[in-house]
Amino acid sequence: MKKRSTKIILVEPMGPINLGSVARLCENFGVDELRLVSPLCSIEHSDSRKMALKGKKLLETAKHYSTLLEAISDCPTVIATCGRKDHGTIPLYSPQEALNWLSHRPVVHPIAIVFGREDRGLTNEELLLANKVITLNTYKGYPSLNLSHAVAIVLHELNKYLLIGTNNSSFNFLLRNPAPPKQLNDFLQDAENILLDIGFLLNHTAKARMQKLRILFQRAELKEEEVSLLRGIIRQTRWAINKNKNDDN
Repeated sequence: MKKRSTKIILVEPMGPINLGSVARLCENFGVDELRLVSPLCSIEHSDSRKMALKGKKLLETAKHYSTLLEAISDCPTVIATCGRKDHGTIPLYSPQEALNWLSHRPVVHPIAIVFGREDRGLTNEELLLANKVITLNTYKGYPSLNLSHAVAIVLHELNKYLLIGTNNSSFNFLLRNPAPPKQLNDFLQDAENILLDIGFLLNHTAKARMQKLRILFQRAELKEEEVSLLRGIIRQTRWAINKNKNDDN
């Protein structure tokens, strides 16, 4: 039975106690790697090391990145977490819905699960880099969870669904080569530039309309070769526009 490769990504973690606790949880649930995006606390802090216990090795070998996009660049399957109300039109799923979807994806694909800042979570732009965004069903009067508690709940749910996925090969043909997050992000940036040039997008509405397009493409779960095809169309369109400009001059 092949084991899925799972990466836990913390964006700008602030508290060394939380950081060490998450490392311990990663060891508890067999997570392969802990990744940190611009951490605001040190893995060398005594509280981090004390709380990590048998997860100390994961803490010591945690990779550091300057942006979330860099941290997920090798993970075609990304789940982000959100506890904020102001997430715009970004669809939110329960852990059960998102992880059931995950169990149908090929085992060979690495999984990244992203947790945001303790004080304000992930930005909408960061949430849009994920295939699915989950929210935990907490009391509405005080919905905010401690970071390590949120990680514990999600990893517990993940552990149940990964076992299903390792035995479920009937869906493996669907996404043999999903587009990496950076490839999709680069394509959408190219698309935004040309849509601005041709007047389909306006500067003051471009962000909102591109958010809708990003959600659409995330939902489509494009393959790598499909994104390459779309980028080829964008490049050829750009070439044709520039050629017509030169011919007119």
